[in-house]
Amino acid sequence: MLLITGVSGGLGGLVAGHAAGRADVLLGTRSPEDRPGARPGARRVDFDDPASLRDAFAGVRTLLLVSAGYGEDDVVTARHGAAIDAAERAGVRHVVYTSLSGDGDHLPYALPHRWTERRLRASPLAWTVLRNGLYAELLALLAAPDADGRITAPLGDGAVAAVARADLAEAAFRVADAPKAHAGRVYELVGEVPLGGADLAAAVSGTYEPGGPLATARAGIAASGAAPFQVPMLTGTYSAIAHGFLDGSGVAGGHLRRLLGRAPRPALDVYARAVG
Repeated sequence: MLLITGVSGGLGGLVAGHAAGRADVLLGTRSPEDRPGARPGARRVDFDDPASLRDAFAGVRTLLLVSAGYGEDDVVTARHGAAIDAAERAGVRHVVYTSLSGDGDHLPYALPHRWTERRLRASPLAWTVLRNGLYAELLALLAAPDADGRITAPLGDGAVAAVARADLAEAAFRVADAPKAHAGRVYELVGEVPLGGADLAAAVSGTYEPGGPLATARAGIAASGAAPFQVPMLTGTYSAIAHGFLDGSGVAGGHLRRLLGRAPRPALDVYARAVG
């Protein structure tokens, strides 16, 4: 039995779509009753309530642990730690974890991912780590054009090896559906074509006019009503792109293509559709 967590989220929901009609796949979410279209039998999986995980993981042999999302480092590591503890107690055999690409170590939110990878390596469980690159859909928020078609995000001369979230979801399901062949593997799932500000602007018939220093971006994010931990998260992402750390050159290539058995979706097309 395979359990997919986080199916109310963007990535988890897409993974769940690949399991339609599969009686041997369980869907996990914090509030099953609130999930639109939730099928009967969806399990409550609340990493902030470790006691809930005993029943949630009962009978599960493979756990697709979708990263438990945004929060301060101690909150996210506690969630992931609770999930792995519960998996060990429940007799889960294999955990597939959606992590962060290896070139993202400079990002403020990298630590919980690396902590979770280390925790899995210390576990008796079999494991596979899927190191996901930055979503192309996220670029539609980070580098959205204004009403005049100008992209002013502080991306500098950097580029990002963005990837379609749908491709990451498909790869995750393929691995979790046949995990034995992927035991002990770390896959770098980044885009094959790094995208800079000028590329993004051309895709939406706009212009790239980076609008000032990072301090300006930080102030704008803080004024937008973002949670305190999100301010360094987003500013740090801009900085990592601008300084050339997310262009994919620092990690092994081709893993996504190999897992999909085809070429990845063009991230630039995904960005343009998301903006539109």
